[in-house]
Amino acid sequence: MRNPALAPAARPVLERLRLDGRVAVVTGGSSTLGRAIGNALSEVGASVVLASRDEERCRAAAVGIERTEGLSLDLADERSIDRLADAVLERHGRADVLVNNAVSWRAGNVEAYPVEDWERSMRVDGTGFFRITQRFVREMVHAGGGSIVNIASVYGVVSAEPGLYPAGVDGFRPTYFFAKAGMINYTRFLAVVHASQGIRVNCVSPGGVGIDPPRPSRMSERIPMGRVAEPHEIAAAVVFLASDAASYITGHNLVVDGGFLCL
Repeated sequence: MRNPALAPAARPVLERLRLDGRVAVVTGGSSTLGRAIGNALSEVGASVVLASRDEERCRAAAVGIERTEGLSLDLADERSIDRLADAVLERHGRADVLVNNAVSWRAGNVEAYPVEDWERSMRVDGTGFFRITQRFVREMVHAGGGSIVNIASVYGVVSAEPGLYPAGVDGFRPTYFFAKAGMINYTRFLAVVHASQGIRVNCVSPGGVGIDPPRPSRMSERIPMGRVAEPHEIAAAVVFLASDAASYITGHNLVVDGGFLCL
């Protein structure tokens, strides 16, 4: 029987959205979306660690964001994952929120996609995602709770239609569809396994995000709202799921797509 004491006391909604005193780790932290997520978490009071392979870019991304720093992380290297976790614990003593935002970017034609590229991507999108989540779950269990938010995609739910991306510009990433679908269901699995330990696990699935520089795409033509999301709109969903305002939400895939999946 689950302990009813895990239910938080009723507080004003705006207060429950606050993350004061909590520590959040954002992988893929040097990306446009990673920085937006870090900025939003900082705005509600969290101390934030932006992490990615390019530590210099992470540090640059952290500039101007309160209580935020950039650290190195190579998800393909288990030792790098442990070094990041150890550094977070040494600096902050805890890790309350993990945002799995990192993704590999190996595009190519499906029929000719090299197995070596598949395996390299899977070291990040599959094994790396598993390892970093495993490591921070251990810390959250020890601390008595936490929140994990995985950045999935609408393409973890449906396939891309032919011609959505112009040939030769970005192309399809076969591993992306595989990994994002797996991420969504693994989120549900972890949510069930760790619910009684005070750890909530959820997904945010964007349906196209505006980045700088933009990549040519016809996706906005398929979105009822007529545009892709701004990074801060995805970040707001992450803040909600990470906070106590979502205290009774776990195992959920929050789609933020302007109506894309309604069609």
